[in-house]
Amino acid sequence: MRKNIYLSAFTVAFFLLSSCGTGKLQVNGITQEASVREYSVQSVMWQQNAAEYRALCYQAFTIAKLRLDQFLESDQWEREKLAIVTDIDETILDNSPYNAKLIQEDKEYTQDSWKDWTDRVEAKAIPGAVEFLDYTASQGVEVFYVTNRKFSERKATLENLKKENFPFADNNHLLLRSETSAKQSRFDKVAENYKILLFIGDNLGDFSSAFNVSSSAERNELTDNLKERFGYDYIVLPNPMYGDWETNGIYEGKYEWNNREKDSIRKAKIYAY
Repeated sequence: MRKNIYLSAFTVAFFLLSSCGTGKLQVNGITQEASVREYSVQSVMWQQNAAEYRALCYQAFTIAKLRLDQFLESDQWEREKLAIVTDIDETILDNSPYNAKLIQEDKEYTQDSWKDWTDRVEAKAIPGAVEFLDYTASQGVEVFYVTNRKFSERKATLENLKKENFPFADNNHLLLRSETSAKQSRFDKVAENYKILLFIGDNLGDFSSAFNVSSSAERNELTDNLKERFGYDYIVLPNPMYGDWETNGIYEGKYEWNNREKDSIRKAKIYAY
């Protein structure tokens, strides 16, 4: 019996190795398509279950409150209208159930499936987000939500923000994506009438379009060059599930890779001793 178990394990391992070039898995003579979402299970599981994830969120908003108070102590803003800019997804709203659904159905992201999720108005607030933004509003500072959700998602997005009791959940404070995912023009629009004290996001593009480059090396170099701003006026939330770190960093902005190629690229981008 034990010999058969060892033999079976060897057979599976052999066909796993031999099928790497095809993107298919052979088990006991049966060819199966390799999972397209299995690699993301750990990140979704971590976000939904790890107390450390919640701790990092609370930490980010605690730092944001400290920085906001420090800015407000200065009298240089007395004659200016003040604002903070925040992203929505994985910054103040948790969309991990959508990513879990992709895993269950073994499907890639599509705009249609994403909109099906946002239309449900079921995303919950990120730990600490409502409390911080309520405090921000109580200090006379306005909150602008700059998101890459599309105009077709406006109604559901506002409903979700209101459902989770976020302040300034109205059309004037929600800036959606138009032609481009780059947010700089929307930051500039807010800056025309307000002094922006803080930027809050889970993706470097939530802080500056300077980060919209297509390699991990460039993104890391830019981050190192701007290190003084993180925890100062850039507040980062954790998101291991998706983002430019993957699409522009790991895959270098190229979308034509098939699943087998993506798997190879991911493995090539890790290093060991």
